[in-house]
Formats: sequence, structure tokens, C-alpha cells
Amino acid sequence: MVRKKSTKNKYKKEGIEVVMKKLILFMFALIASLVLVACQEDSTDESSNTDAENEEQQTDETNAEADATTEITVEHELGKTTVPVNPETIAVFDFGTLDTLDNLGVTVDALPLANVPGYLDQFASDEYTNAGTLFEPDFEALANLDPDLIIISGRTQEAYDDLSELAPTVYVTMDNADYLGSFEKNVTLMGEIFSKQTEAAEAVEKVKAEAAAVKEIVPEDKLGLIILTSDGSVNAYGPGSRFGLIHDVLGVTPVDETIEAVNHGQSISFEYLAEKNPDLLYVLDRNAVTGGDYTAETTLDNDLVNGTTAATEGNITYLTPDYWYLSSGGITSVTQMIEEIKQSIE
Repeated sequence: MVRKKSTKNKYKKEGIEVVMKKLILFMFALIASLVLVACQEDSTDESSNTDAENEEQQTDETNAEADATTEITVEHELGKTTVPVNPETIAVFDFGTLDTLDNLGVTVDALPLANVPGYLDQFASDEYTNAGTLFEPDFEALANLDPDLIIISGRTQEAYDDLSELAPTVYVTMDNADYLGSFEKNVTLMGEIFSKQTEAAEAVEKVKAEAAAVKEIVPEDKLGLIILTSDGSVNAYGPGSRFGLIHDVLGVTPVDETIEAVNHGQSISFEYLAEKNPDLLYVLDRNAVTGGDYTAETTLDNDLVNGTTAATEGNITYLTPDYWYLSSGGITSVTQMIEEIKQSIE
């Protein structure tokens, strides 16, 4: 007798087949999902890599453009000069600029060797070409040197046109009405010419911070006067003058607001000193630079001056001519000028 297959087994087999089909479909779907995710990740990686490559390329292009800058145009009071970046041979006719270049680590080749400030005496050497004097450049020596750049200031400005025929010549100056502003401008310019931007910016910020700190401690009730002695005569300087840093930046109250702001100062008498009677007297001795039989101490040693509050209280400060008279505007000189005023009120 032939037995019939069980209906139950039939349904069981069909159920297994259905499950297997669903499992296969699930596996196909899972594989497809994994493939899709992988493709998306590859696409994202490629996009990220592309962005990084583009950014790197832009940075390289920027650096290349900076490196490719071989000259800059400098506008100054005497004209407009195209200057090579990182010039190799340099002549300097301004001791303040010489001071700044020394601080920035820039080597100079020629300068006037007479009257070099004492704190820059390393430059008073035969190692450097003697470029004449601040007022009379030695054109023959400069022609033989063939400089790439000449830097001058007020004492040499009359020779600007002739010097410009020898080499690119830049004129720098200090603005008495904005002393720290012009200091920053000049130091920044040197940083740009010699690729020392970071060092220049740091030096400027340090000087500005020191000036602000001194201004905070200057007594408002003390009246000050700045004078320059020369061959027995006395000239006064006030706000806006070449030595006006004391009043305009550091905040010493002037004993006389009406002093004429001229380069050589306003001529005054000993009677004027006694009448104004300053609490703080700041003295510059020009003969310490130019020579001669006079000194500031002997010039001011009289009853009228000795009777002033500044004299009786020991508040006469003899400023260093190297900083204030010869090389004003340099990084070291301005730093020391601020320090001398700080010491006068401590």
C-alpha cells in the first residue's frame, strides 16, 4: 500500500523555502547598504582631501607671492622711492635709523663716522665706509660703495636729489606733533624693507606699553620745563617741540604752554627760569655733542637757577644727548628717553 505524503510536512517545507528567500533578500539588501555607505565615505574623503589640497595650494601661492615681492614703493616727505626688499648694501645718514636697524639685526655698510652716539660706538670703526657727515655726504665714497639703499633724515635732506641719483634714497623724519605715531611708522617701514615685520611690531608695542606705564605715574601737580644749553645760552622747548615727548606722550605738565615750537627752541633768560620756577627741570647739553668750553652745569650755576624749586628739591635732570639730540627715534633711544623721565619722577 502506498502512503501519501503528510500535508504537514509539505507546509513545513514550503515555510522553510519562504524563510530562505527572505533571508537571501535581506542579505542582498544589507550588502547593497554597505556598498552605498562605502561609496559615500569615499566621496567624503575625496572631498576632504580636495579641500585640504586646495587650502595648501592657496597657502603656497600666498607665500610664493610674498617671496616674489622684490621691491616696495615708499612715499615720504621728499618724494616717492622704489626700494628693493632686503637690499644688500646700505648707507645710513640717520642715527635713529641706525639704532633701529641694529635692533632688528640688519647690517649696514656706510655711515657718517663723526659724532656716532656712544651707545652705537661699534659702528665708529674702519669696518664701515665713512659716508661723510650728516650735512655733507661723501659722494665719491658712496659711488665706490654703490649702495642698494640710502636712508637720510632732516640733517641730510638738502642732498636728497643728488643722493637719489646714486641709489634709491628714503627720507625718514619724526613728527613732533605725533612722536610715537611717527616712531611706529619708521620702525614698521624698516621692518617691511628688511623682512623684519615681526621684530619691528614687537619693538613698537613694547615702547608704547612702557610710555603708557610712565604716563600713569607722572604727578599732575608737578610743572616741568625742558631747556637746551649751548655756549652759555639757554633755549626752552614745550609741547609739540622736538623734545615734546616729555609733555605730549609722557604727560609732564608744562610750566609754560606758550613756548614756541621751533626746531632750535625759544631763547630764554635766567630771569625767565626764576619767574616760571619749574618743579621739574629737564636739561640737554648741546656742548656735550659739539664740544667747547661750556657745560650745562656751569651755565646753570647761578643764583636765579639755584633758587628754583627744581634746584632746591633736587629735580634737575640732565638728559643724555646721545638719545635725545643725536639719535631720537631709534628703538633703543626712545626706550631710554622714556626710562630717563621715569627715573626723574620716582
